[in-house]
Amino acid sequence: MEQQIKILVLIIGAGPAGLATSACLNRLKIPNLVLEKEDCSASLWKRRSYDRLKLHLAKQFCQLPHMPFPPNAPTFVSKVGFTNYLDAYATRFNINPRYNRNVKSAHFNGGRWIVEVENKSVTASREVYSAKYMVVATGENSEGVIPEIPGLVDSFEGEYLHSSEYKNGKNFAGKDVLVVGSGNSGMEIAYDLSKWKAKVSIVVRSPVHVLTRGIVRIGMCLLRFFPVKLVDRWCLLLAELRFGSISRYGLVRPNKGPFMNKLITGRSPTIDVGCVGEIKSGKIQVVPSIKNIEGKRVEFVDGNTKIIDSIVFATGYKSSVSKWLKVDDGDLFNENGMPKREFPNHWKGKNGLYSVGFGRQGLAGISRDAQNIARDIDSLVCRRSI
Repeated sequence: MEQQIKILVLIIGAGPAGLATSACLNRLKIPNLVLEKEDCSASLWKRRSYDRLKLHLAKQFCQLPHMPFPPNAPTFVSKVGFTNYLDAYATRFNINPRYNRNVKSAHFNGGRWIVEVENKSVTASREVYSAKYMVVATGENSEGVIPEIPGLVDSFEGEYLHSSEYKNGKNFAGKDVLVVGSGNSGMEIAYDLSKWKAKVSIVVRSPVHVLTRGIVRIGMCLLRFFPVKLVDRWCLLLAELRFGSISRYGLVRPNKGPFMNKLITGRSPTIDVGCVGEIKSGKIQVVPSIKNIEGKRVEFVDGNTKIIDSIVFATGYKSSVSKWLKVDDGDLFNENGMPKREFPNHWKGKNGLYSVGFGRQGLAGISRDAQNIARDIDSLVCRRSI
């Protein structure tokens, strides 16, 4: 029988969620081990994000537990600044993930979690871990999603890619580029492409709230003292003053306010970094959903067509948990790899199974999850030792 590597707490994923959980456990002197399938921590930030990315929320809403950003850090931290912060965080709390560990399966047996892992740094090497508690920290953004569109795979003669592969618009200068998705990534990539002199169109498929970083920061501060509906009213007034009426440009707001909409749907407001100005000036054109593609000709649902050289899909991510976790074990995840229960009851299952970073609450939610999990495991460990 293959020898098992025993640990009290096994954490799957070394992004911000996994690092935060390990740090909180380390402060309580609870033994834990972090497994990461890539060869570095925070690979989404380091390897799969565009160059101009900044944190869309002010730094006080993005810090991980027990370590604020340095006082001299800018209010809105850059991608490089944030990855440097994460590296410093791992060093400070003595977190040493095991990299190149791809989890193949995990199931609950005999009171412990049995996790089979492929060690990609050693040819044909397999490891088996046994843990009393298992924390899934792979998050909602594990795999990029590209929607099925008639003609995309078998007909499109241009280049298409997911936003996780996009770095900057240097190679797209002078090309007709279509960005699909009007969330933060889509709007910012469209703006970046426009600044690189690409001819940009952006697909806006559904109503969207567009705010500035400053308005969101004000709103988040006001939410500590005032009801959501009132804060929404104020933020929409500020947005109207900042942007004017944007519905005539194809950007229609949802019926619910930005923070109420976030609570109900989990969708954050889009933070404008200059894209609205490019749209209003005509440098970026808003188009509806794609109907089909033939060659380089893209037809939209309104009947209009465009010749497109490249398509960037800023269409989000999905969880990969259901590929390796037996979902019935632990009663925490559904068949889509997302928690069965809504925030704030999403982080704890049965049999010592936990999730962190699945509550659609951003980095602040990750911090809350990590601290809740560490406190819960600490209470269970202390109870068992009495």
